Amino acid sequence: MAARAKAKSGSTKLAIRTLATNESGFARAFDALVARSSTSRDDVTAAAEKIVARVREGGDAELLACIRKYDGAKQDAIEVTAEEWERGVAKVDPADRAALGKAAMRVRDFHKKRIPSSWEMKEEGGAYMGIRVRPLARVGLYAPGGKASYPSSVIMNAVPASVVEVPEICLATPARPDGSLPPAILMAARLAGVHRVFKMGGAHAVAAFAYGTETVPRVDKIVGPGNVWVAAAKRFVFGQVGIDAEAGPTEVVVVADRSAQPAWVASDLISQAEHDEDAQSILITTQKAIAAKVLEQIGKQLATLPRGDIARTALSKHGAMIVARNLDEALDLANRYAPEHLVLAVDAAETVLKKVTNAGAVFLGHYTPVAVGDYLAGPNHVLPTGGTARFFSPLGVEDFLKRMSFTRFEPPKLRELGLEVIRLAELEGLSGHGRSVDLRLARIRRARREREAARDAESETEDEE
Repeated sequence: MAARAKAKSGSTKLAIRTLATNESGFARAFDALVARSSTSRDDVTAAAEKIVARVREGGDAELLACIRKYDGAKQDAIEVTAEEWERGVAKVDPADRAALGKAAMRVRDFHKKRIPSSWEMKEEGGAYMGIRVRPLARVGLYAPGGKASYPSSVIMNAVPASVVEVPEICLATPARPDGSLPPAILMAARLAGVHRVFKMGGAHAVAAFAYGTETVPRVDKIVGPGNVWVAAAKRFVFGQVGIDAEAGPTEVVVVADRSAQPAWVASDLISQAEHDEDAQSILITTQKAIAAKVLEQIGKQLATLPRGDIARTALSKHGAMIVARNLDEALDLANRYAPEHLVLAVDAAETVLKKVTNAGAVFLGHYTPVAVGDYLAGPNHVLPTGGTARFFSPLGVEDFLKRMSFTRFEPPKLRELGLEVIRLAELEGLSGHGRSVDLRLARIRRARREREAARDAESETEDEE
C-alpha cells in the first residue's frame, strides 16, 4: 500500500512513499518507518576498532598517519597553535563574526537558565546527606568536517561545557587537505569557550581523546555528532571515557493541518534532507490536499538548491507523506516515531504541544523553522535520533557535570536505623554488610552502658555524702 507519489524536480522525477492511516497495510509500513534503517556496519565497526588500537599503542605517530590517510590532510602538527588560531579568526568576515557571536550569546543565555546545583539535608538524630555537583575535568568535543563545515556544532557542543566551567574544553575537527581549518570553525571555538583545538577526525580522533597521546590529552567524556566511523569508535571506547548518545542520521517530522503553508512545509522537509542521503523527512498531515501541494513544492525547490541531489536521494529513500484521520491521530504517530525534530505547523501550536511526549526539539507554529533551532534560538541542536527521544534528551549542561552523593550518620541515627540495615543485609545474604553495622552498634551500646555506669557511680557518691 506504500504508493510512490511523484513530483518533477528539473528533469528528474522525485518519488516519495505515501501512506494513509485508513488503508490496509498501514501499520506494517509505519512500523518500518519507526524502526529506521540501520546505518551501522560490521565492516566499519571492525575497522574502527583497529584504528583505535593503532592510536592507543602508537600515540602521535600513528595518529598523524591516520590523519594523512583518512582525513586526507597534509599536516605535521596536530594541535592548532595560538598564532594559527589568531590568523584564522582574523579572516572571518565581520558580519559572519557578528552572527556567530549572537548565536553563541543566545545559546549561552539559554543554557545558563537551569544549571543543577548541589544540595544538602539534615535529619534529627544526626544524619547529614546531599549531592555535590561538579564539572568534568576535561571534555573532548567532536565537530564534523568532510561534506560541510559546521561552526554551529562547535557552539552547541562547547557552550554548555563552558557555562558549567569545565576547566579544559578540547575540540577535534578534521582539517582541509592543506592542513588548515575553516576560519569560521576557529571563530566559533573562540566564542564558545574552547581551550584547545586539534586537527583530527574520524575514529582516530576518538581514540586520541579516549586514551591520550603525547600531544592530545585524555578526556573524561567525548560528545558531538560524527559519521559511522566516529559512532563506531565512540561505542568501542565507552567505559574508558563517557560518551553522549549515539548520533544517527538527522530526521524531521512535520505535523500539518489545513492552516499550514505547503511551500514552508516543503522547505522544512528539505532542510533536513539536504544534510545527507540517510536523512529522514516525514510529513504527517490531516489534509490529503496539503500532501499533494507539499510534494509539488518539494519538486520546485529541489531544482534550485546546490545540495538538491543529496536531498532528493534522502527523500526518495527515507521520506514519507502520511495522511491521518485527524490531528490526534497525527500526534500519536509523531509520538510513536519520536523524531529528532518535530515541527507543529498547526493552529494553536502551544495547545497541541501538551500532547507531545516524544521529541528531541519541537518547533511551534508557522514562523519557527527548524533552522532557527539549528543556529541561534537558544536550545541545543545536538538531539536524540533514531527514536531515542523516548528516553534521551538534548545535549545540555547536565552532560558536562557529575554528581556525588555524601552521607554522614552520627551514633544516634545509626542506632535508630542500624537494625533495619542488618535485616536487609541478611535478606540479601550479605553478612559482611550486616557485621559492618553491628560492630558499630556494639560500640554505641558499650559506650552507652559506660555512661550509665558512670552516672550510677556518681549518684552513689552523692548519696554517701
